[in-house]
Amino acid sequence: MGNGFRYRAERISLGAMATAGILVLLADVLGWLDRMAPGGTLPKITLLILSTVTLFLLMEFDRLKVLDSISTQISGLTLDGLTGELRRQHYLGVTRVHPVFPTAEFKRLVDGARREVAILQTWIPNLEGLEEELEKAVTERNVEVRILLVHPKSDVVYLRDQALRSTRRTVSVNASLDILHGIHCRLPGELRSKLKVRVYNSLPSISVYKADEHYLVSSFLHGQLAIESTQIEIDGCDSLMGLQVQKELNILWEIGSEVDLRDPMRSVDVIQ
Repeated sequence: MGNGFRYRAERISLGAMATAGILVLLADVLGWLDRMAPGGTLPKITLLILSTVTLFLLMEFDRLKVLDSISTQISGLTLDGLTGELRRQHYLGVTRVHPVFPTAEFKRLVDGARREVAILQTWIPNLEGLEEELEKAVTERNVEVRILLVHPKSDVVYLRDQALRSTRRTVSVNASLDILHGIHCRLPGELRSKLKVRVYNSLPSISVYKADEHYLVSSFLHGQLAIESTQIEIDGCDSLMGLQVQKELNILWEIGSEVDLRDPMRSVDVIQ
């Protein structure tokens, strides 16, 4: 109702301005304007320009009304809603691409997790910088933490070592197990089952860091750690990319063997 009144008022005003301009021009032609305002050439030219612009706006009024309506609809959309629709329809769930692993962003996602945090790696070179957040996720919010590592004696370890030889880095699954053992020991007894670790003997296709429905996904490139490679951020377990990543997590979790974190080294030794 308010918009309709505004549109009518605007149209009446524009019409009145255009009519006034035409009347003034007619008065000028008849010589009336010179008698009322002699020597007013510049004001006449200005009035002519303004009258022309007003007539143009009047003719374009309906189109401007449509544009105003579209603008109102767009302004009513939230950024999250708009990007959510785009990422599901056009980007398959991908929201951002990071040049390297965004440690601060993943910590923020872990701090906001309420159900599950999961990591799929050969080994986790940045685990020491994440252990505080992982521990808090369990103790403060009862979140389940699942970790997937390659078996230390798997052929995959040798292959990955070869791929990283130019960086002078070696796959250190045992170092990750030591940190996870420390977290396990610090957890209250009733919450220790929330931290689950499995080792797998298979070629992983991707590196995954997950917090609830958010994923950071990378590849195992030659001469570069996965955390130093491009990271694809995915939002939504039900998005196409999210479904594929979750499927890979589920497959490797199923084929993996559980590690007893009370004595992880001995436990891994007896896993074939």
